[in-house]
Amino acid sequence: MTQSPVDKPLSGAFRAVWRWHFYAGLLVLPFLMLMALTGALYLFADEIDGAVYRDLSRVDVRAASASPDRWVAAAEVGAGGKVSNVLLPAGADQAVRLTVDLPDGGQRTAFVDPYDARYIGETGFGGVMETVKQLHSLILLGSWANYVVEIVAGWTIILVGTGLFLWWPRGRGVGVVSIRAADTKRRPFWRDVHAVTGLYASAIIAFLVITGMPWSAFWGDQYMGAVKANGLGRPKAPAAASPFVHAEHPADAPVGVGWTMEGMVMPTAHAGSPSLSRVIETAEARGLARPYMVSIPSDPNLAITAARQVKQVEDTRALYIDGATGAVRADIRYGQFGVGAKAFEWGIAVHQGTQYGWINRYLMLGGCIAIWLLAISGVLMWWKRRPPKLSKGRIGAPEAPPGPRVRAAVLGIVLPLAILYPLTGLSLIAALAIERTATLVRRRLGARAARSV
Repeated sequence: MTQSPVDKPLSGAFRAVWRWHFYAGLLVLPFLMLMALTGALYLFADEIDGAVYRDLSRVDVRAASASPDRWVAAAEVGAGGKVSNVLLPAGADQAVRLTVDLPDGGQRTAFVDPYDARYIGETGFGGVMETVKQLHSLILLGSWANYVVEIVAGWTIILVGTGLFLWWPRGRGVGVVSIRAADTKRRPFWRDVHAVTGLYASAIIAFLVITGMPWSAFWGDQYMGAVKANGLGRPKAPAAASPFVHAEHPADAPVGVGWTMEGMVMPTAHAGSPSLSRVIETAEARGLARPYMVSIPSDPNLAITAARQVKQVEDTRALYIDGATGAVRADIRYGQFGVGAKAFEWGIAVHQGTQYGWINRYLMLGGCIAIWLLAISGVLMWWKRRPPKLSKGRIGAPEAPPGPRVRAAVLGIVLPLAILYPLTGLSLIAALAIERTATLVRRRLGARAARSV
Protein backbone atom coordinates (compact mmCIF):
# COMPACT_ATOMS: atom_id res chain seq x y z
CA MET A 1 0.00 0.00 0.00
CA THR A 2 2.63 2.48 -1.03
CA GLN A 3 2.37 6.00 -2.34
CA SER A 4 4.78 8.86 -2.80
CA PRO A 5 5.55 10.97 0.28
CA VAL A 6 3.79 14.33 0.19
CA ASP A 7 4.16 15.93 3.57
CA LYS A 8 7.71 17.10 4.24
CA PRO A 9 7.72 16.76 8.06
CA LEU A 10 7.18 13.00 7.77
CA SER A 11 9.03 12.37 4.54
CA GLY A 12 12.03 10.81 6.29
CA ALA A 13 9.88 8.53 8.42
CA PHE A 14 7.74 7.74 5.38
CA ARG A 15 10.76 6.64 3.34
CA ALA A 16 12.10 4.58 6.24
CA VAL A 17 8.81 2.72 6.69
CA TRP A 18 8.50 2.36 2.94
CA ARG A 19 11.96 0.76 2.91
CA TRP A 20 10.95 -1.84 5.49
CA HIS A 21 7.67 -2.45 3.66
CA PHE A 22 9.71 -3.14 0.54
CA TYR A 23 12.10 -5.55 2.26
CA ALA A 24 9.32 -7.34 4.15
CA GLY A 25 7.54 -7.96 0.86
CA LEU A 26 10.75 -9.14 -0.77
CA LEU A 27 11.29 -11.63 2.05
CA VAL A 28 7.84 -13.16 2.39
CA LEU A 29 6.11 -12.87 -0.98
CA PRO A 30 7.21 -16.25 -2.44
CA PHE A 31 6.10 -18.09 0.70
CA LEU A 32 2.99 -15.99 1.21
CA MET A 33 1.79 -16.49 -2.36
CA LEU A 34 2.21 -20.27 -2.04
CA MET A 35 0.37 -20.32 1.28
CA ALA A 36 -2.44 -18.14 -0.12
CA LEU A 37 -2.86 -20.38 -3.17
CA THR A 38 -2.89 -23.63 -1.19
CA GLY A 39 -5.06 -22.05 1.50
CA ALA A 40 -7.62 -21.03 -1.12
CA LEU A 41 -7.66 -24.59 -2.45
CA TYR A 42 -8.07 -26.01 1.06
CA LEU A 43 -11.18 -23.90 1.60
CA PHE A 44 -12.80 -26.16 -1.00
CA ALA A 45 -11.26 -29.39 0.28
CA ASP A 46 -14.53 -31.33 0.38
CA GLU A 47 -15.51 -30.36 -3.16
CA ILE A 48 -12.05 -31.10 -4.60
CA ASP A 49 -11.74 -34.39 -2.75
CA GLY A 50 -15.21 -35.46 -3.83
CA ALA A 51 -14.47 -34.70 -7.48
CA VAL A 52 -11.03 -36.37 -7.55
CA TYR A 53 -12.06 -39.54 -5.71
CA ARG A 54 -15.65 -39.86 -6.86
CA ASP A 55 -15.12 -43.35 -8.34
CA LEU A 56 -13.51 -44.59 -5.13
CA SER A 57 -15.83 -42.94 -2.64
CA ARG A 58 -19.31 -43.59 -4.12
CA VAL A 59 -21.19 -46.79 -3.22
CA ASP A 60 -24.71 -48.14 -3.70
CA VAL A 61 -26.94 -47.77 -0.66
CA ARG A 62 -28.23 -51.06 0.76
CA ALA A 63 -30.28 -52.15 3.74
CA ALA A 64 -27.59 -53.55 6.04
CA SER A 65 -23.90 -52.89 6.66
CA ALA A 66 -21.09 -55.39 7.08
CA SER A 67 -19.26 -55.70 10.36
CA PRO A 68 -16.73 -52.88 10.85
CA ASP A 69 -14.14 -55.51 11.76
CA ARG A 70 -14.54 -56.83 8.21
CA TRP A 71 -13.80 -53.33 6.90
CA VAL A 72 -10.50 -53.42 8.74
CA ALA A 73 -9.64 -56.90 7.48
CA ALA A 74 -10.40 -55.92 3.87
CA ALA A 75 -8.28 -52.74 4.06
CA GLU A 76 -5.34 -54.52 5.70
CA VAL A 77 -5.32 -57.28 3.07
CA GLY A 78 -5.90 -54.90 0.17
CA ALA A 79 -3.30 -52.28 1.14
CA GLY A 80 -0.87 -54.61 2.90
CA GLY A 81 -0.57 -52.92 6.28
CA LYS A 82 -2.30 -52.23 9.59
CA VAL A 83 -5.31 -49.93 9.97
CA SER A 84 -4.75 -47.03 12.37
CA ASN A 85 -7.95 -45.01 11.89
CA VAL A 86 -11.33 -45.23 10.21
CA LEU A 87 -13.46 -42.35 8.90
CA LEU A 88 -17.18 -43.05 8.95
CA PRO A 89 -18.76 -40.81 6.30
CA ALA A 90 -21.77 -38.54 6.70
CA GLY A 91 -23.55 -39.88 3.61
CA ALA A 92 -25.00 -43.37 3.25
CA ASP A 93 -23.70 -43.45 -0.35
CA GLN A 94 -20.07 -42.90 0.63
CA ALA A 95 -17.29 -45.42 1.21
CA VAL A 96 -15.52 -45.84 4.52
CA ARG A 97 -11.95 -44.49 4.45
CA LEU A 98 -9.26 -46.27 6.43
CA THR A 99 -5.68 -45.14 7.01
CA VAL A 100 -3.32 -48.08 6.60
CA ASP A 101 0.20 -47.96 8.08
CA LEU A 102 2.60 -49.82 5.80
CA PRO A 103 5.59 -51.92 6.93
CA ASP A 104 8.01 -49.44 5.33
CA GLY A 105 6.68 -46.56 7.45
CA GLY A 106 4.46 -45.07 4.75
CA GLN A 107 0.69 -44.70 4.81
CA ARG A 108 -2.16 -45.25 2.38
CA THR A 109 -5.84 -44.33 2.41
CA ALA A 110 -8.05 -47.33 1.60
CA PHE A 111 -11.68 -47.15 0.43
CA VAL A 112 -14.03 -49.93 1.54
CA ASP A 113 -17.73 -50.45 0.77
CA PRO A 114 -19.42 -50.40 4.20
CA TYR A 115 -22.26 -52.70 3.04
CA ASP A 116 -20.28 -55.72 1.86
CA ALA A 117 -16.72 -54.90 3.05
CA ARG A 118 -15.51 -54.89 -0.55
CA TYR A 119 -12.07 -53.34 -1.02
CA ILE A 120 -12.60 -50.61 -3.64
CA GLY A 121 -9.09 -49.19 -3.95
CA GLU A 122 -6.52 -46.93 -2.38
CA THR A 123 -4.63 -43.68 -2.80
CA GLY A 124 -1.73 -41.91 -1.16
CA PHE A 125 -2.32 -40.95 2.46
CA GLY A 126 -4.96 -38.24 2.63
CA GLY A 127 -5.10 -37.94 -1.13
CA VAL A 128 -4.53 -34.76 -3.08
CA MET A 129 -5.72 -32.50 -0.25
CA GLU A 130 -3.06 -33.89 2.08
CA THR A 131 -0.45 -32.72 -0.44
CA VAL A 132 -2.10 -29.30 -0.55
CA LYS A 133 -2.10 -29.21 3.25
CA GLN A 134 1.58 -30.09 3.46
CA LEU A 135 2.42 -27.44 0.87
CA HIS A 136 0.41 -24.90 2.83
CA SER A 137 2.34 -25.63 6.02
CA LEU A 138 5.62 -25.89 4.03
CA ILE A 139 6.20 -29.24 5.76
CA LEU A 140 7.11 -30.79 2.39
CA LEU A 141 10.32 -28.76 2.59
CA GLY A 142 11.24 -30.49 5.86
CA SER A 143 10.40 -30.10 9.55
CA TRP A 144 12.57 -26.97 9.73
CA ALA A 145 10.11 -25.20 7.42
CA ASN A 146 7.59 -25.11 10.26
CA TYR A 147 9.73 -22.37 11.80
CA VAL A 148 9.67 -20.50 8.49
CA VAL A 149 5.86 -20.32 8.77
CA GLU A 150 6.20 -18.32 11.98
CA ILE A 151 8.82 -15.99 10.49
CA VAL A 152 6.68 -15.40 7.40
CA ALA A 153 3.63 -14.74 9.59
CA GLY A 154 5.48 -12.14 11.66
CA TRP A 155 6.84 -10.36 8.61
CA THR A 156 3.40 -10.38 7.01
CA ILE A 157 2.03 -8.48 9.99
CA ILE A 158 4.91 -6.04 9.55
CA LEU A 159 3.81 -5.69 5.92
CA VAL A 160 0.26 -4.90 7.02
CA GLY A 161 1.39 -2.41 9.68
CA THR A 162 3.83 -0.57 7.46
CA GLY A 163 1.33 -0.60 4.58
CA LEU A 164 -1.34 1.07 6.70
CA PHE A 165 1.23 3.65 7.85
CA LEU A 166 2.05 4.48 4.24
CA TRP A 167 -1.63 4.72 3.30
CA TRP A 168 -2.58 6.97 6.24
CA PRO A 169 -3.55 10.41 4.82
CA ARG A 170 -1.88 12.51 7.61
CA GLY A 171 -3.83 15.74 7.13
CA ARG A 172 -4.51 15.31 3.42
CA GLY A 173 -8.18 14.40 3.79
CA VAL A 174 -9.27 10.87 2.94
CA GLY A 175 -6.62 8.47 1.71
CA VAL A 176 -6.87 6.37 -1.45
CA VAL A 177 -10.12 4.39 -1.22
CA SER A 178 -10.78 3.71 -4.92
CA ILE A 179 -8.78 3.16 -8.10
CA ARG A 180 -8.39 6.57 -9.70
CA ALA A 181 -5.96 5.86 -12.53
CA ALA A 182 -7.35 4.18 -15.64
CA ASP A 183 -4.22 3.35 -17.65
CA THR A 184 -3.20 -0.21 -16.70
CA LYS A 185 0.20 0.28 -18.36
CA ARG A 186 1.25 3.02 -15.96
CA ARG A 187 2.50 2.82 -12.39
CA PRO A 188 -0.27 5.01 -10.79
CA PHE A 189 -2.88 2.41 -11.72
CA TRP A 190 -1.00 -0.39 -9.98
CA ARG A 191 -0.23 1.89 -7.03
CA ASP A 192 -3.96 2.47 -6.55
CA VAL A 193 -4.72 -1.25 -6.94
CA HIS A 194 -2.08 -2.01 -4.32
CA ALA A 195 -3.33 0.63 -1.90
CA VAL A 196 -7.05 -0.11 -2.24
CA THR A 197 -6.59 -3.88 -2.03
CA GLY A 198 -4.39 -3.54 1.03
CA LEU A 199 -6.79 -1.13 2.71
CA TYR A 200 -9.85 -3.38 2.41
CA ALA A 201 -8.10 -6.71 2.90
CA SER A 202 -5.56 -5.85 5.62
CA ALA A 203 -7.82 -6.97 8.50
CA ILE A 204 -8.57 -10.32 6.84
CA ILE A 205 -4.91 -10.92 6.00
CA ALA A 206 -3.83 -10.08 9.55
CA PHE A 207 -6.53 -12.40 10.90
CA LEU A 208 -5.40 -15.25 8.64
CA VAL A 209 -1.82 -14.78 9.77
CA ILE A 210 -2.59 -14.60 13.50
CA THR A 211 -4.97 -17.57 13.48
CA GLY A 212 -2.43 -19.53 11.43
CA MET A 213 0.19 -19.19 14.16
CA PRO A 214 -0.98 -22.31 16.07
CA TRP A 215 0.60 -24.33 13.24
CA SER A 216 4.03 -22.83 13.94
CA ALA A 217 6.55 -24.98 15.78
CA PHE A 218 7.75 -22.39 18.32
CA TRP A 219 4.98 -19.84 18.93
CA GLY A 220 2.19 -22.44 18.75
CA ASP A 221 3.90 -24.65 21.32
CA GLN A 222 4.56 -21.69 23.59
CA TYR A 223 0.93 -20.58 23.40
CA MET A 224 -0.44 -24.03 24.15
CA GLY A 225 2.08 -24.43 26.97
CA ALA A 226 0.89 -21.19 28.58
CA VAL A 227 -2.75 -22.20 28.12
CA LYS A 228 -2.17 -25.57 29.81
CA ALA A 229 -0.01 -24.12 32.60
CA ASN A 230 -2.76 -21.67 33.56
CA GLY A 231 -5.63 -24.15 33.43
CA LEU A 232 -7.14 -22.57 30.32
CA GLY A 233 -6.80 -25.56 28.01
CA ARG A 234 -8.07 -29.13 27.81
CA PRO A 235 -10.40 -30.52 30.47
CA LYS A 236 -9.34 -33.09 33.03
CA ALA A 237 -10.38 -36.70 32.59
CA PRO A 238 -13.47 -37.85 34.53
CA ALA A 239 -12.75 -38.93 38.10
CA ALA A 240 -13.57 -42.57 37.36
CA ALA A 241 -11.27 -42.74 34.35
CA SER A 242 -7.52 -42.86 33.94
CA PRO A 243 -5.85 -39.47 33.44
CA PHE A 244 -4.97 -38.27 29.96
CA VAL A 245 -1.35 -38.87 29.00
CA HIS A 246 0.63 -37.86 25.93
CA ALA A 247 1.07 -40.65 23.40
CA GLU A 248 4.54 -42.17 23.57
CA HIS A 249 4.39 -43.15 19.90
CA PRO A 250 3.05 -40.79 17.21
CA ALA A 251 1.05 -43.68 15.71
CA ASP A 252 -0.99 -43.91 18.91
CA ALA A 253 -2.08 -40.24 18.87
CA PRO A 254 -5.80 -39.88 18.07
CA VAL A 255 -6.73 -38.20 14.78
CA GLY A 256 -9.40 -35.55 14.37
CA VAL A 257 -9.74 -34.58 18.03
CA GLY A 258 -8.65 -30.98 17.42
CA TRP A 259 -5.58 -29.10 18.55
CA THR A 260 -6.63 -28.96 22.19
CA MET A 261 -6.69 -32.75 22.62
CA GLU A 262 -3.92 -33.45 20.13
CA GLY A 263 -1.72 -36.34 21.21
CA MET A 264 -3.83 -37.12 24.28
CA VAL A 265 -4.48 -40.82 24.96
CA MET A 266 -6.08 -42.63 27.90
CA PRO A 267 -4.95 -45.95 29.41
CA THR A 268 -7.78 -48.41 30.02
CA ALA A 269 -8.30 -50.78 32.94
CA HIS A 270 -9.20 -53.72 30.74
CA ALA A 271 -6.69 -55.66 28.68
CA GLY A 272 -8.05 -57.67 25.79
CA SER A 273 -8.68 -57.71 22.08
CA PRO A 274 -10.24 -54.43 20.94
CA SER A 275 -13.14 -54.58 18.51
CA LEU A 276 -13.95 -51.81 16.06
CA SER A 277 -17.50 -53.13 15.81
CA ARG A 278 -17.95 -52.76 19.56
CA VAL A 279 -16.51 -49.24 19.54
CA ILE A 280 -18.73 -48.07 16.68
CA GLU A 281 -21.78 -49.64 18.32
CA THR A 282 -21.01 -47.63 21.46
CA ALA A 283 -20.43 -44.41 19.53
CA GLU A 284 -23.71 -44.79 17.64
CA ALA A 285 -25.59 -45.59 20.86
CA ARG A 286 -24.16 -42.43 22.45
CA GLY A 287 -25.47 -40.38 19.53
CA LEU A 288 -22.10 -39.37 18.04
CA ALA A 289 -23.01 -37.68 14.78
CA ARG A 290 -21.29 -38.65 11.55
CA PRO A 291 -18.82 -38.02 10.08
CA TYR A 292 -16.50 -39.14 12.83
CA MET A 293 -12.99 -40.55 12.98
CA VAL A 294 -12.13 -43.67 14.97
CA SER A 295 -8.46 -43.88 15.96
CA ILE A 296 -7.09 -47.33 16.81
CA PRO A 297 -3.85 -47.15 18.83
CA SER A 298 -1.24 -49.86 18.39
CA ASP A 299 -1.22 -50.40 22.17
CA PRO A 300 -4.32 -52.48 23.11
CA ASN A 301 -4.21 -51.01 26.63
CA LEU A 302 -5.09 -47.55 25.32
CA ALA A 303 -8.64 -46.35 24.74
CA ILE A 304 -9.91 -46.07 21.18
CA THR A 305 -11.00 -42.56 20.27
CA ALA A 306 -14.08 -41.63 18.24
CA ALA A 307 -14.00 -37.92 17.34
CA ARG A 308 -16.67 -36.02 15.44
CA GLN A 309 -15.39 -34.17 12.35
CA VAL A 310 -16.95 -30.75 12.76
CA LYS A 311 -17.40 -27.50 10.86
CA GLN A 312 -18.38 -25.38 13.88
CA VAL A 313 -16.33 -25.68 17.05
CA GLU A 314 -19.44 -25.84 19.25
CA ASP A 315 -20.09 -29.33 17.83
CA THR A 316 -16.73 -30.68 19.01
CA ARG A 317 -17.04 -34.05 20.70
CA ALA A 318 -14.63 -36.94 21.35
CA LEU A 319 -15.38 -40.29 23.02
CA TYR A 320 -12.62 -42.33 24.66
CA ILE A 321 -13.86 -45.92 24.50
CA ASP A 322 -12.44 -49.13 25.95
CA GLY A 323 -12.02 -51.26 22.83
CA ALA A 324 -12.34 -54.52 24.76
CA THR A 325 -15.52 -53.74 26.69
CA GLY A 326 -17.14 -50.84 24.83
CA ALA A 327 -17.23 -48.75 28.01
CA VAL A 328 -16.98 -44.99 27.54
CA ARG A 329 -14.07 -43.70 29.61
CA ALA A 330 -14.52 -40.02 28.74
CA ASP A 331 -16.93 -37.87 26.71
CA ILE A 332 -15.18 -34.61 25.85
CA ARG A 333 -17.12 -31.62 24.47
CA TYR A 334 -16.30 -28.05 23.52
CA GLY A 335 -18.01 -26.61 26.59
CA GLN A 336 -15.46 -28.37 28.81
CA PHE A 337 -12.50 -26.53 27.26
CA GLY A 338 -10.87 -23.58 28.98
CA VAL A 339 -11.17 -20.10 27.48
CA GLY A 340 -7.68 -20.29 25.95
CA ALA A 341 -8.42 -23.60 24.21
CA LYS A 342 -11.79 -22.30 23.00
CA ALA A 343 -10.13 -19.26 21.43
CA PHE A 344 -7.51 -21.54 19.88
CA GLU A 345 -10.09 -23.88 18.30
CA TRP A 346 -12.39 -21.03 17.20
CA GLY A 347 -9.54 -19.25 15.42
CA ILE A 348 -8.62 -22.42 13.53
CA ALA A 349 -12.23 -23.03 12.43
CA VAL A 350 -12.61 -19.46 11.14
CA HIS A 351 -9.18 -19.66 9.47
CA GLN A 352 -10.32 -22.79 7.62
CA GLY A 353 -13.54 -21.07 6.54
CA THR A 354 -15.98 -23.45 8.26
CA GLN A 355 -17.21 -21.70 11.39
CA TYR A 356 -19.77 -19.31 9.84
CA GLY A 357 -20.77 -21.04 6.63
CA TRP A 358 -20.36 -19.68 3.14
CA ILE A 359 -19.68 -16.07 4.18
CA ASN A 360 -16.74 -17.27 6.29
CA ARG A 361 -15.34 -19.31 3.41
CA TYR A 362 -15.58 -16.51 0.88
CA LEU A 363 -14.13 -13.88 3.22
CA MET A 364 -11.07 -16.09 3.70
CA LEU A 365 -10.94 -16.69 -0.06
CA GLY A 366 -11.03 -12.92 -0.56
CA GLY A 367 -8.01 -12.61 1.72
CA CYS A 368 -6.12 -15.20 -0.33
CA ILE A 369 -6.96 -13.45 -3.60
CA ALA A 370 -5.98 -10.09 -2.10
CA ILE A 371 -2.53 -11.45 -1.23
CA TRP A 372 -1.96 -12.32 -4.88
CA LEU A 373 -3.26 -8.93 -6.04
CA LEU A 374 -0.94 -7.17 -3.59
CA ALA A 375 2.00 -9.28 -4.71
CA ILE A 376 1.40 -8.78 -8.43
CA SER A 377 0.73 -5.04 -8.13
CA GLY A 378 3.76 -4.62 -5.86
CA VAL A 379 6.05 -6.39 -8.32
CA LEU A 380 4.68 -4.35 -11.25
CA MET A 381 5.15 -1.09 -9.32
CA TRP A 382 8.75 -2.05 -8.57
CA TRP A 383 9.36 -3.08 -12.18
CA LYS A 384 8.18 0.30 -13.47
CA ARG A 385 10.47 2.22 -11.07
CA ARG A 386 13.41 -0.22 -10.94
CA PRO A 387 16.97 1.17 -11.25
CA PRO A 388 18.39 1.06 -14.77
CA LYS A 389 21.37 -1.06 -13.71
CA LEU A 390 20.25 -3.87 -11.41
CA SER A 391 23.53 -5.66 -12.06
CA LYS A 392 25.36 -3.17 -9.84
CA GLY A 393 23.58 -4.39 -6.74
CA ARG A 394 20.85 -1.77 -6.69
CA ILE A 395 17.41 -3.32 -6.38
CA GLY A 396 15.34 -0.18 -6.04
CA ALA A 397 14.76 -0.14 -2.30
CA PRO A 398 13.68 3.31 -1.03
CA GLU A 399 16.51 5.23 0.62
CA ALA A 400 16.02 5.94 4.34
CA PRO A 401 17.63 9.10 5.77
CA PRO A 402 19.01 8.76 9.31
CA GLY A 403 17.44 10.47 12.30
CA PRO A 404 15.57 9.78 15.56
CA ARG A 405 12.16 10.36 14.00
CA VAL A 406 12.93 7.81 11.34
CA ARG A 407 14.02 5.21 13.88
CA ALA A 408 10.97 5.90 16.05
CA ALA A 409 8.59 5.40 13.13
CA VAL A 410 10.13 2.08 12.15
CA LEU A 411 10.64 0.72 15.66
CA GLY A 412 7.13 1.73 16.71
CA ILE A 413 5.74 -0.65 14.10
CA VAL A 414 8.35 -3.40 13.96
CA LEU A 415 9.64 -3.79 17.52
CA PRO A 416 6.35 -4.84 19.22
CA LEU A 417 5.85 -7.52 16.60
CA ALA A 418 9.43 -8.72 16.99
CA ILE A 419 8.86 -9.11 20.73
CA LEU A 420 5.52 -10.88 20.30
CA TYR A 421 6.99 -13.26 17.70
CA PRO A 422 10.57 -14.07 18.76
CA LEU A 423 11.56 -15.88 15.56
CA THR A 424 10.52 -12.82 13.57
CA GLY A 425 12.64 -10.73 15.94
CA LEU A 426 15.67 -12.93 15.27
CA SER A 427 15.12 -12.69 11.52
CA LEU A 428 14.82 -8.90 11.93
CA ILE A 429 18.21 -8.78 13.67
CA ALA A 430 19.66 -10.88 10.84
CA ALA A 431 18.14 -8.52 8.25
CA LEU A 432 19.62 -5.48 10.02
CA ALA A 433 23.01 -7.14 10.15
CA ILE A 434 22.88 -7.98 6.45
CA GLU A 435 21.79 -4.44 5.58
CA ARG A 436 24.56 -2.95 7.73
CA THR A 437 27.17 -5.23 6.17
CA ALA A 438 25.97 -4.40 2.66
CA THR A 439 26.14 -0.66 3.46
CA LEU A 440 29.71 -0.93 4.74
CA VAL A 441 30.77 -2.94 1.70
CA ARG A 442 29.25 -0.38 -0.67
CA ARG A 443 30.98 2.48 1.15
CA ARG A 444 34.36 0.76 1.00
CA LEU A 445 33.96 -0.08 -2.65
CA GLY A 446 32.92 3.52 -3.34
CA ALA A 447 35.90 4.88 -1.42
CA ARG A 448 38.27 2.55 -3.24
CA ALA A 449 36.85 3.60 -6.60
CA ALA A 450 37.24 7.26 -5.64
CA ARG A 451 40.90 6.77 -4.69
CA SER A 452 41.66 5.03 -7.95
CA VAL A 453 40.39 7.97 -9.99
